[in-house]
Amino acid sequence: MLNKLAGIQGKLNNIGDEVYQTWSYEQRHDEIAKLVQGFRNGLPVQILCQLSASIAGGTAEAAEHLAILISRRERKTIVNREAGSDKALRELLEATLLPARN
Repeated sequence: MLNKLAGIQGKLNNIGDEVYQTWSYEQRHDEIAKLVQGFRNGLPVQILCQLSASIAGGTAEAAEHLAILISRRERKTIVNREAGSDKALRELLEATLLPARN
């Protein structure tokens, strides 16, 4: 029974991902821009990063959108301000907001 419930929960978590895959680049960008505005109005940064990755199709793709929408200086400030000593949160934020430059 628990396995069945876990499977249903997993499918529900992926419903949005399947919908986002049908969206154009512009639709994804517009939706991520709305999340950035939401963040500036109080949306937690973890939600910004996780939903952006889901909408964009991955962390690297989300990072590309966020780099266009938020200056590098502001993204660095966000990481330093929000992560504090939380290593897992810092890793999430750095992967999404400050990916390694190629």
